[in-house]
Amino acid sequence: MAYVITDNCVACGTCMPVCPTESISEGDIYKINPDTCIDCGSCAEVCPSEAIMPGE
Repeated sequence: MAYVITDNCVACGTCMPVCPTESISEGDIYKINPDTCIDCGSCAEVCPSEAIMPGE
């Protein structure tokens, strides 16, 4: 299951450079493309606002 970014996202950009598949896109709240996310958790590990979690 792909990771998801919640409303706690502060759009800081910390997650983007650690994503090995470049699945994260910018916005007011960043988004993760579920079709390319490999469920590695790298983004969640670096998120300062704990806004990234495993999807359901």
